[in-house]
Amino acid sequence: MTSPLPVSGDDQSSRPVLQPNGRPRPLSPHLQIWRWHVTMTASILFRFTIGAVSVGAVILVGWIATLAFGPESYAAALAFAASPLGLVIGFGLTVALISFILNGGRHLINDTGAGLTLPSANLLSNIAVWGPVPLAILFWIGLFATGRVSL
Repeated sequence: MTSPLPVSGDDQSSRPVLQPNGRPRPLSPHLQIWRWHVTMTASILFRFTIGAVSVGAVILVGWIATLAFGPESYAAALAFAASPLGLVIGFGLTVALISFILNGGRHLINDTGAGLTLPSANLLSNIAVWGPVPLAILFWIGLFATGRVSL
């Protein structure tokens, strides 16, 4: 006895596909099927911070290159870094770096087989999503308090 509806997920026609539980399956997931949760946010944020940290690496190489061009160019680079725009860029890169480190730690814990239950995955993801900004603020408060950075 054959079912009038195909059971495999390979059917690309407009006919509904049955799941093993007998319910029809949509051809593609959408917002009515998937609920947004923090682990998705952490995953997307991790990919974003990879790009931001890559831009920071290019800026770091440029800063090191100013050393090769002499004291005048290095002084100009330091003057830009001390400007309000340079401080905003520095703060943004600090947030991206801390986010990258927290998400990398989350992945490292998951790679050991730990932190894969729903409560621990949510906890690690919440730390990775909400932790970077407060930690960056604390870091920059420390920089200003010790006199390493000033306006």
